[in-house]
Amino acid sequence: MSPRKREPESHRFSYQGLERVIHERARLSILASLLAHSKGLAFGELLELCDLTDGNLSRHLQVLQAARLITVSRDSGPGRPQTVCRITPSGRRRFLGYLAVLERVLHDAANALGTDHGAPTSL
Repeated sequence: MSPRKREPESHRFSYQGLERVIHERARLSILASLLAHSKGLAFGELLELCDLTDGNLSRHLQVLQAARLITVSRDSGPGRPQTVCRITPSGRRRFLGYLAVLERVLHDAANALGTDHGAPTSL
């Protein structure tokens, strides 16, 4: 009798939901900031929260806007007009899906190191 073949865990660690457009550190920071501020954030507030330069933030906002994850608008109110960024409903769903996949990555890594769902104490 021949030994039974074990099926490989097909694509288990491919993590398809980790979208490249979100995965970049600055864009991850921007989306997390906007998720925490449902009414949106002014350009200057995002600069401060994400610790980016004007040009760097502008470029990342363009990428996120092209991916339809955020909207950027000029809001005029009392005082001078402001550029305000908001996460879109679709962007919110996609970002939350991304976070769920990222949680799976952390869970798999913790299991591989033999730890409970927390961060490993040493690598």
